Amino acid sequence: MPSDAMAQRRDSDAQYAAAVKNYETAIRYMQKQNYDKAKEILEKLITGGPAEIADRARVHLRLCEQKLQPTAGSFKTAEDYYVGGVSELNARRLERAIEYLTKAVKLEPNREETHYALAAAHSLHGNADAALEHLKASIDLRPQNRFQARQDEDFQSLASDPRFTNLVSPEQGMSARAGS
Repeated sequence: MPSDAMAQRRDSDAQYAAAVKNYETAIRYMQKQNYDKAKEILEKLITGGPAEIADRARVHLRLCEQKLQPTAGSFKTAEDYYVGGVSELNARRLERAIEYLTKAVKLEPNREETHYALAAAHSLHGNADAALEHLKASIDLRPQNRFQARQDEDFQSLASDPRFTNLVSPEQGMSARAGS
């Protein structure tokens, strides 16, 4: 074998061995339920590893993604739905956030933080009426939420809505009405 061919084969073998080692590391992370780290390694193997390793990595990547995506079937309590809803809200998966948070409100209608998160999700989704309804419920349950909502970027789309202004700054709404 010419030396160039031998060098290429050694490089290829070394790359394959490194890919196998990374694949095994990803599997260990999965066994430890560290799906984020496993996913990161598997994604690199899919894009840059040998074909047979990449194929196996794809299968395990799907498993990681399933584990990282909470499903409504695994939720039992209002708290579970709330946490899942906030997670979806933070990831800007608004339809699922609204679904989970709505279930949480149905299970425990007097949780101000759930109404607040649901108001934020509706605001970001462009549903002003539902956002204002849940923001009002949140403020009724905990008046301090009025001040938080004034600063919250999730309610930016409502900033010019007089109903929002009246809700978060009632004194401003009254002075505007008095001046008319």
